[in-house]
Amino acid sequence: MADRYLRFTGTAPGRFLTRRLGLPQPAALTRWSPERPALDGGLLHLAAGRSALALAPVLARTGIGPAGSDRTAAVVLDATGVRDVEGLAEVHAALRPVLRSVTPSGRVVVLGAPLDPADHHQAAAQQALEGFTRSLGKEIGRGRTVNLLRLTDATAAESTLRFLLSPKSAYVSGQVIVGTPHESAPPDGERPLAGRTALVTGAARGIGEAVAETLARDGARVVVLDVPQAEQDARRVAERLGGTALPLDITAADAGARIADALPDGLDLLIHNAGVTRDRRLVNMPAERWSSVLEVNLGSVLRTTDALLKDGTLRRGGRIVATASIAGLAGNAGQTNYGASKAGVVGLVRSLAPRALAEHGVTVNAVAPGFIETRMTAAVPLFIREAGRRMNSLAQGGLPADVAETTAWLAHPASGAVNGQVVRVCGQSLLGA
Repeated sequence: MADRYLRFTGTAPGRFLTRRLGLPQPAALTRWSPERPALDGGLLHLAAGRSALALAPVLARTGIGPAGSDRTAAVVLDATGVRDVEGLAEVHAALRPVLRSVTPSGRVVVLGAPLDPADHHQAAAQQALEGFTRSLGKEIGRGRTVNLLRLTDATAAESTLRFLLSPKSAYVSGQVIVGTPHESAPPDGERPLAGRTALVTGAARGIGEAVAETLARDGARVVVLDVPQAEQDARRVAERLGGTALPLDITAADAGARIADALPDGLDLLIHNAGVTRDRRLVNMPAERWSSVLEVNLGSVLRTTDALLKDGTLRRGGRIVATASIAGLAGNAGQTNYGASKAGVVGLVRSLAPRALAEHGVTVNAVAPGFIETRMTAAVPLFIREAGRRMNSLAQGGLPADVAETTAWLAHPASGAVNGQVVRVCGQSLLGA
């Protein structure tokens, strides 16, 4: 459903009226397209504290040139060397003079270091960067985003920097992403997933369909899995993308074995997208509504992941990306079942990620969408829908493509340094952390 309010605020009368009434003024976001693959403007590289990361070669490969006098599309502040309150003053001094020059839909990325358990001054200063970036994200406006990336090695973070400094991250803001030391080739080529096989569950429509499209765009051979009732839609999507359809109830006890049988040559990308809602307040919720949501959204994810890792169907160098939700992080009235299932996905990711990487060479991450414009949200009552759209720093709903682009970044062969992360795709929702 079209966001008429967003369109109205883009007109002169709309800007005047919303400004006078103190209403949200969302800016149309610049998203990736073949015609517009990069941000419009240059990159400004700043430092605070005694920072010594070798960033220049990495930033040179992002595709953004140095910032000119009036077209700053992105600012990268290296604050990895900030160790005390005095260093935080340098963060303020570095960013304050340049923020007004950042173009609409521009990017601010702050680079921080892991917290040092042996130095509480460093830990305090580095933790302060989280409050700083999240607060800045809520005030910067004009479709611009602010994120914090914690890392120890610039090269390992190249895939993440490319994502955050591109139109593909339009609806990702206020996030803290931790990059771990990991050897991987620099991201390269327009089809980085060529030769890889991706299984996307719940891919016959909505967000799952968008994920399948984006992975296919990046070169993956996509297997479109959905329930038998959606087989016709699944085949339509698969044929359009040059992939294959797999009609299957993901909650079946033998779903993992049937997936393995359908993929005798193995699997590289396992995308857990299938999900359902059965909303009702707990006092009015029968057991069937509870169990059906938990089975689809969490039980099936646990069982199929275990099965495909155990039998080796998911190959080394593979990626698991599961779909959580801000409802699992912040809770939502009428969704105790859904919130529990999505919080369970977060627990799965955080527990399994280090073991899956050590034992199977596979990373495990999650995306946590906020209000995304789909047929499901179009059916939400008007005032609740409008509240969902406006209650984030970008004051608008996201698109399925926003979730898909984030999934594609986590699935990228060069994203091995990103593991155990839960990345919200919510425009920095005012709910949750």
